[in-house]
Formats: sequence, structure tokens, C-alpha cells
Amino acid sequence: MSDFAIASIVVGLVLIASMISVELGISAAIIEILLGVFAGNVLHMHPTTWLAFIASFAGILLTFLAGTEVNTDTLKSKFKESVLIGGLSFLIPGLLAFCFARCGLHWTLNASKIGGIAMSTTSLAVVYAVLVESGLTSTALGKIIMAATFVTDFGTAMALSLLFLQVNFYTLVFFVFSALLLVFGPRLIQFFVIRYGDRVIEPEIKLLFFLFFVASFLGEIGKSQAVLPVFVLGLLLSKFFAAKPALIKKLRTVGFAFITPFFFIKGGMSVDIKAVLDSWVIVGGLLGVKLAGKFVGVYSVTRMLLPQGGRVFFTLLMSTGLTFGTIASTFGLSMGYITKDQFSILITVVILSAVVPTIIAQRFWAPALPDVKDEVLAGGAEG
Repeated sequence: MSDFAIASIVVGLVLIASMISVELGISAAIIEILLGVFAGNVLHMHPTTWLAFIASFAGILLTFLAGTEVNTDTLKSKFKESVLIGGLSFLIPGLLAFCFARCGLHWTLNASKIGGIAMSTTSLAVVYAVLVESGLTSTALGKIIMAATFVTDFGTAMALSLLFLQVNFYTLVFFVFSALLLVFGPRLIQFFVIRYGDRVIEPEIKLLFFLFFVASFLGEIGKSQAVLPVFVLGLLLSKFFAAKPALIKKLRTVGFAFITPFFFIKGGMSVDIKAVLDSWVIVGGLLGVKLAGKFVGVYSVTRMLLPQGGRVFFTLLMSTGLTFGTIASTFGLSMGYITKDQFSILITVVILSAVVPTIIAQRFWAPALPDVKDEVLAGGAEG
């Protein structure tokens, strides 16, 4: 099959996913993964080199966009609560999933690490969408959920970067570049926006893409991952992007219209539906381990911070996963740490974790707005 034929089918699936997402109100990423599964198992399509390349870059872009969604003021004002909830939300399900994969499923050490990381995540995109739909984005509950989600995903990005670190000379080069990127990158990007912004040729977006490509290249030759510095760069620029809504809108338009769908479509293509059906017990077990770990880690803390109406809702949203779980699983497959069957299992659990807790939270546990006022949360934190 020619490249144009493959591109036509893939872009057609992306278009269909967008239409279904709008009609059903379901995350486009979930639909894209499912249509990728259809392409791989029914149409027997396989990711080409160019598709894999675009998907790899899309993962970096998604990471950066996730960082820009964080409210740094809330992260600072509720730092203790955010770190405690977000840290436990990452650590407990990650460790439980690792132990389950290693001791219960007898996966290899590296495969178990990937499994633990993929199950530790919370989906910033899903959380943000639910908060917007529920009218909770401006409440203290909504803000602290977003801040805690960042901490969880930061732990995921850090684990993915450090647990598979293979040190060589270029690793040092990558670390130096990452440090320079985080120190000087925000100023450079802001200068570009002020000096060259508001032009049709979009030099500032080209600069961002250049930095992402360089970070990815140095991470590749340095046997490391660019997700952590790029994620933190997004955080450092979050307030600046919030003051420049037109800029972030253009970046999202470029990303979500054409680039990021390839990441999810390609991930779905790598899923073996037969392996999933043959391993439904394992899928259920991993999903149960993740949800149990999230409830142990998150609910116990929210009891001290939130009124009764918001605790389960908060915990269920922190139990979701999508982008970073897919990134971790895709990384594991591309590096040979997990098999295609294991990848299929992990992606299925990731999708279920994005859908099941969200539906339950919105349908049964969505708190009334008067129950989550700032003063109530502040009182709960002090008590």
C-alpha cells in the first residue's frame, strides 16, 4: 500500500473520530485509539516509518500542552495538598501495578516498570474536560484537582525518564540542554512571541517545534526521554500562555487538528484485539489494581481536605488515565521493553480508566457547586 493510500485512510479515520467525538461528547483521543484498533485488526494496517515519526513528535507536543494547562498560582497556594495528593496518586497505584505485573503476571522487570508507570497516571485532558462540563473549573475543588493531576503526571514523566536511563556521554549533553532549556527557554520563547508574534508564518510556533525536535534528538542519542523537560517547560510557560489565549489556541489547532491524532491512531494500530480478548482477566485485574491504588492514595487524603460531596468525585477523576499512559506504553513497545500483547493489554486498561471512572463520577458523584466553595475547602484543609 502506498504512503498516500495509508495517509488517506489514516486522515479519514481522524476525521471520523472528530465527528463521533462531537456527536457523542467523548474524548477524540479515545475514539482515535479505537479507530486505530480497527485499522490494525480489520484493515490489517501497520504503522509506517513516517507515521511512527509523526506519532513520536506528537507525544512530545501532547506533553508540552499538558504542562501549559496547570494553574501555577493554585500549585503554589495549595502546594502541600497538591504534592501530597498527586504524589500518592502516582506512587501507590504505580507500585501496586508494578508488583502485580512482576509477581502476579511474571512480566520481565522492564515490562513491569512500564506497567507500573502506565497505571500511575491521571489524565489532565479528561480531568479538564469534566471540570469544564461540570462548571467546576473556577472553584477551589477544580483548581486543586488540576494541580494534583500535574504532580501525578510529573511523577510519571520523571519515572519514565529516570527508570530507563542509560548513561553515556550524550546523556550529559541532554541534561545540559534540558537545564538550559528550562532556564532560558521561557525567556527566549516570550521574546519570540513579542518580537515575531501575530504573523501568518507563526515564527514562535516554529521555535517551539525546533526546541522539541532538538530535545527529542538529544534524548534519543542520550538514551533518555524528552518528556520531563518538555513537560516542565510547559508548566513554566503556563501563566504566559494563559495571558496569550490566541497563541495557545493556534498551537492547539495545529496540534489537535493534524499532529496528535497520529499518536493515538498509531497506538491503536499496535493493539492486538485477540490478545486483549484472550487476556480479559489480566485487563480486569490491572484496572482493578489501578482504581484500588488511586482510592487508597487519594481518598484517604481528601477526607481531611474536602467536604463529603467532593471526595469520591475527586478520587474518581484522579483515577482516569489517557495521554501519559499511552505515552509510557508506546515508549515501552518502541524500545522493546514490552511485547505487543502486553502493549495491547496496557492500552485497553488505559482506555477503560479514561472512560469508566469518568462516567461514574459525572453520573453519580458530581458535587453541587455550593459544596465546593473556596472557603469550605480552606476550612477543610485547616481542620
